[in-house]
Amino acid sequence: MPTQRSPRAVRGETGSGESFRPVNPVSAGSLLAERAYEELKGAVLAGRLSPGDALSVPALAAQMGISRSPVREAVQRLIHDGLATHVAHRGAVVATVDIEDVRQLYVVREVMEGLAARLATERLDAARVAGLRELLERHEAQVASGFDERTHTDMDMAYHRLIREAAGNSHLTAALDTVQGKAHLALHSLWRSPEGARLAVEEHRRIFEAMVSGDPDAAERAAREHIRRLRIRLSQAVGSGPPGPRDADAPVRPIA
Repeated sequence: MPTQRSPRAVRGETGSGESFRPVNPVSAGSLLAERAYEELKGAVLAGRLSPGDALSVPALAAQMGISRSPVREAVQRLIHDGLATHVAHRGAVVATVDIEDVRQLYVVREVMEGLAARLATERLDAARVAGLRELLERHEAQVASGFDERTHTDMDMAYHRLIREAAGNSHLTAALDTVQGKAHLALHSLWRSPEGARLAVEEHRRIFEAMVSGDPDAAERAAREHIRRLRIRLSQAVGSGPPGPRDADAPVRPIA
């Protein structure tokens, strides 16, 4: 399990003395808590806030240029999503990753993603097929043109989100929202691979083809196989060492 990091990133310090801001200012307006949540979640999943980093509400509020209340709400949502935890005498920190916990998580995710694909296949209509096809083709083109981790992650999560929305089961959607967030945190903490992105997109294509064929059994098998293969690749990667260090100079995208 990776060791906990100091909260230096949130304080805006780096080991070289250079300034580093993991989160950007959030523009004023309605839904500040939602915008703060999306900014923090993106920073966590992209590795700009790493496992063990402190989520100091005053410091983050100052960096985002907003009051503490929406930031506090956003941090609480991260805790609910499993992307952060509350540590006694420290407060909220980005969740750390335990490889055995990750293996168990992927076993659960395999079953739920398979169920989502099955239910979605039974409810597919022309609009949903078009949405899935358009996203899949953009993702395939993105991976073929060069590996960009943030874009790949966004498209990967969006693809699975479309499937579970098509499934039409709010309880399953809520459970998968939490599981997928924690699963991607594990991937970013333990393994980053252009080859993994290529394989994931190929497996997404198999899920799509099974769904549009109208075969719920095949769709469930394809989705479960995708998650099972992810779990195997992640387990193999852990044995080869930790991922490379994050790029401390990479900015978080502004929220409009």
